Amino acid sequence: MTDTPKPALVLDAAAVDALLPRVDTLGAMRALFAELGRGEAVQPPQTLAPFPEDRGDFITYLGASTGAGIFGAKLSPYLVHPGKPVITAWTVLMSMDTGLPLMLCDAGALTTERTAGTTALAVDHLAREGASVLAIIGSGAVARAHLRHVLPLRDWSEVRVYSPGLAADPARQAEWTDLDPRVQIASSAEAAGDGADAVLLCTSSGTPVFDAAALAPGALVTSISTNVAQAHEVDPTFLASADVYCDYGATTPGAAGDMVLAAANGWDPAAIRGDLAGLATGAAPAPTGERPVYFRSIGLGLEDIFMARAIYDAAANKPQKGGN
Repeated sequence: MTDTPKPALVLDAAAVDALLPRVDTLGAMRALFAELGRGEAVQPPQTLAPFPEDRGDFITYLGASTGAGIFGAKLSPYLVHPGKPVITAWTVLMSMDTGLPLMLCDAGALTTERTAGTTALAVDHLAREGASVLAIIGSGAVARAHLRHVLPLRDWSEVRVYSPGLAADPARQAEWTDLDPRVQIASSAEAAGDGADAVLLCTSSGTPVFDAAALAPGALVTSISTNVAQAHEVDPTFLASADVYCDYGATTPGAAGDMVLAAANGWDPAAIRGDLAGLATGAAPAPTGERPVYFRSIGLGLEDIFMARAIYDAAANKPQKGGN
């Protein structure tokens, strides 16, 4: 007699939020990139599908892992409505053994977590061991997640935070200073980054928010992606003067706005020194220490899949599966 398949879990945002404290985000990202580096996972390029009649679009983030025995996709639509667009994200997790769905979950909080966890993994690999001054540009949920995941990685003596509206908002300043006694509110992006060992750009801007060219040799700046076309939080010309790394070398150079723009003006993507898969397995070289270090992430389907697996395991009371 054949066992009746278990119905797939369906978790809304509240259910995911309740499970997140039990998830080791950095451990999940560490395991993911180690598997990718060992050839146990596959990361296809993300795809953008426009809706007819200019009604918006949706991005599909795919991923598969034989090491974890899972595959799936996150769908992130951008829906045009009068006034304000609607942006959602849902991830479907499927079994490589049965081909059946395991879970469908709201991916809003998971996207924030995996974005910050990926940056944290880059900081762990690329920031100087003696790094002590941390700067964060941005003050939203993504920025707060970055702080939470990066704080344990180095012995930070200063944490400077800047966003345009923060200096005039005492209530939001208090939210930040309550997170950690080392947090200081900077008066400008330049003041936040002055002499910093690591600068984490956590904005939704489509244009530069920080002059990375002012960084000292060996200092690290990280950047994330947004829905803005060809978004770039740093000037693309900066890439030619930096040791450049990314989350995944096979897909990021063709999708990251700053890399696309830099390549159009003569920068060679072959100059990228490595990605997180190579760093996780020792195949990518460390920064030279002679130039600033730049890390660019675009968000990978595998990040979404591994975060969904961690939530699925938490819902089933399974131990978390980290990795080195």
